[in-house]
Amino acid sequence: MERLILKQLLKWKDSPYRKPLILKGVRQVGKTWVLKEFGRRYYENTAYFNFDENEEYKQFFETTKDVNRIIQNLMLASGQKIQPEKTLIIFDEVQDCPKVINAMKYFCENAPQYHIACAGSLLGIALSKPSSFPVGKVNFMQIDPMTFTEFLMANGDANLAMYLDSIENIEPIPDAFFNPLYEKLKMYFVTGGMPEPVLMWTEARDVDAMQEALSGIIGAYERDFAKHPVVSEFPKISMIWKSIPSQLARENKKFIYKVVREGARAREYEDALQWLVDARLVHKIFRSTAPRLPVSAYDDLSAFKIYLVDVGLLRRLALLAPTAFGEGNRLFTEFKGALTENYVLQTLVTQFEVPPRYWSQSNPPYEVDFLIQRDNDMIPVEVKSETNITSKSLRKFKELFPEQVKLRVRFSLDNLKLDGDVLNIPLFMADQADRLIGFVLDQ
Repeated sequence: MERLILKQLLKWKDSPYRKPLILKGVRQVGKTWVLKEFGRRYYENTAYFNFDENEEYKQFFETTKDVNRIIQNLMLASGQKIQPEKTLIIFDEVQDCPKVINAMKYFCENAPQYHIACAGSLLGIALSKPSSFPVGKVNFMQIDPMTFTEFLMANGDANLAMYLDSIENIEPIPDAFFNPLYEKLKMYFVTGGMPEPVLMWTEARDVDAMQEALSGIIGAYERDFAKHPVVSEFPKISMIWKSIPSQLARENKKFIYKVVREGARAREYEDALQWLVDARLVHKIFRSTAPRLPVSAYDDLSAFKIYLVDVGLLRRLALLAPTAFGEGNRLFTEFKGALTENYVLQTLVTQFEVPPRYWSQSNPPYEVDFLIQRDNDMIPVEVKSETNITSKSLRKFKELFPEQVKLRVRFSLDNLKLDGDVLNIPLFMADQADRLIGFVLDQ
């Protein structure tokens, strides 16, 4: 499979300011594969150390901070060759190895000639603990589920991916491209972007194996919940996780604790929810009171929405059958368009540095699905999974904040077009949002 993060890794390799790398991402998103593939393509050799499989390697980091001794011991113990500048050293499953993470400081300061990449599941959890951490001595990178563009390449549709990348004007997409892209997007909603289910579908066209792969990933995540240091939090994490489809099935998708359990209070469940956010299994999107900068100053911390890391996992968790993708628009509109909204959020998170927000007011009721910050512009975003695309809330938002709104964006099943200051982006082009918005604003 082709993963676009390989280009970012190449920039890291060639950077004169390169530091040891920490690659973050949820379990089974493809961290190990990407690092090994990167080593295979761009280095003479790769030295791979898995601290889950070989726990005894941890000792080398506990007895000394001398990086040359650590390298010597790792080479002797594993029989692998390590050469400065020519070898990619991969430290995998480092989430339970604070000494290994801490050693990155000494590699950065005393041995910058070694190219080191660390990976591990639940690294977000490990890094949020107050243990000794090499602040300023590492580079971070995030790997997310495969985008729709990556799915197209894996599915043998590189021509469609190339076509999307080649678009440089806001004009309608010809039917010869529009129709197949629309059909492929339904398939993506079914598989999601986790590499194993994508592989089961794109290589074998095996729906049962793809379903099983998604169930296996969900099962692995649910087993991870037990790794919370406070045993009493485990059932709470599980209850929040299982409530997500119900939360998103509501007309107003604001997270409500009583959907988790009758009588549940925020203070009882806050830690459990934060664990899921730190693990990056869910995205937490705050309500913004106004489209002004800095964005965080206008957050209403009591109101937020929760989305899953991947649209395919959401479909599986909601027990929606894959057959839905053969039934017209049903997959896009099913449970109040929650899959569509989750998919759009998933792509926005990877394109914009500042996490999206949403905006709403209650009397009279209006809601803008997302607010994104692009450079210093705030852009309201609406997601439409129905063919009815009138945007009362986008219009109201413009009325209330005329000075702040240069452009409004709508994702829908309609074709690519600019209608006044409303840019309509077809759902299958959500990956390209940043680029398309750039075309309009530059003009």
